[in-house]
Amino acid sequence: MFVSRRSRVATLAACATILLATSACGEDKPEEASAQQVRLYGTDGNMLNSYPAELKERASLVDGMKGTTPLVPLPDDFKGRLRAVNPALTDYVYSAETYDAVVIAVLAAQLAGSTDPAAITKQIVAVTNDGQRCEDPASCLALARNGQDIEYRGVSLTRAGFTDKGEPATASYATLTFDGQQINDGKTEFVGAGIESAASTKTPPKPKKQRPGGAADQEPLILGGLLPKTGDLAIAYPPMEAGAALAIKEINAAGGALGKPVTWLDGDDGTNPAVAKATVAKHVTDGVSVIIGAGGSGISRAVLPDVVQAGKILFSPSNTDSSLTDVDDQGLYFRTAPPDSLQGRALADVILRDGSQKIVIVARKDSYGEGLQGTVREELEKAGIANDRLKLLTYEPPADAKAAPVDFSGGAKQIKEFGADAVLIIGFGESAQVIRGLADAGVQIRQ
Repeated sequence: MFVSRRSRVATLAACATILLATSACGEDKPEEASAQQVRLYGTDGNMLNSYPAELKERASLVDGMKGTTPLVPLPDDFKGRLRAVNPALTDYVYSAETYDAVVIAVLAAQLAGSTDPAAITKQIVAVTNDGQRCEDPASCLALARNGQDIEYRGVSLTRAGFTDKGEPATASYATLTFDGQQINDGKTEFVGAGIESAASTKTPPKPKKQRPGGAADQEPLILGGLLPKTGDLAIAYPPMEAGAALAIKEINAAGGALGKPVTWLDGDDGTNPAVAKATVAKHVTDGVSVIIGAGGSGISRAVLPDVVQAGKILFSPSNTDSSLTDVDDQGLYFRTAPPDSLQGRALADVILRDGSQKIVIVARKDSYGEGLQGTVREELEKAGIANDRLKLLTYEPPADAKAAPVDFSGGAKQIKEFGADAVLIIGFGESAQVIRGLADAGVQIRQ
């Protein structure tokens, strides 16, 4: 169709005012003008300050990445005490949950008057419900030694106690944002979840008052670590280790448990079932009553049969797989981390608030990744995101540090063809390779 020169000038002027909103004006190449930008989202396994280092020279790819993690607003005093234990600390994820798991386990042993795991289990839920409220190891231990029922409220456990299943009835989640290559605390938002009335109301056995001087024939209480010193989740180890070390330090400064200092035996879960099983076996041989860990939900699921067979307690500060709520544990499994049934809602809300319409959820292929993936999908569908605007992908995490890296080239191609505007990556340190794959495939990551 013929267009006069004056009309063409007017058309170009109009196009100049809406250059960013259309691909129909000027001489832009259609594929460049319509290129889809993707927002990145993460979860508790990769929303840490240490995560960008996994990307090495391409660390800038996480700039603008958002995600959620179980986290309460941590008091500056608590952070300062953690840094006194580990001056190099840069993250605090699961530090409070680890601290509280250790404190609750010790208080339960004190109330039970025994290091026998069977006796301790009967007091763990009770430590958090329906007693004299206390908020630090010294005051709580003083009450427990006097045979007083207590209601512990610590750093992560602030609103309500444990359910009958041995997990928090309520939780706090933080929405974190990478600003550059660090999480910007000024952009962090907190949201509560859960129902306080879900906390247990069962009556525990009567607490045992400690005899003066303690029981001479009582063995010291031994706790064993099963934390991710190595493997894909090792990026989360420093704050967890600091939380455990701080708790033991403050417990023993307050007189220990059962009249003796509490002993801590370090142990690695390796983010690997074989490594974790070997650590559990050693802890059993060494007389550990309570094992604090594992880091990953899949690792806890793998070792739980061994723990149950040995009659020990597994108490995780970081397992979030919802299916662990009803795992066959003979009453020996507990956690201070909330189940992902709560985190899924928080994640869906974060993604939807950004206006995302075509969403891909990428998850490591294990109980944690696939469990949270399914929960987020359900929450997005409830919010009105149609099934054809959602895509689920998984990847096999490396078996160990010597294994071949994750090859996500095929998944990245699918994401590009799908035209996603949001990609949620559920994984640990190895999920950085997923982000590399996206960039290598030409997916434009929004920053």
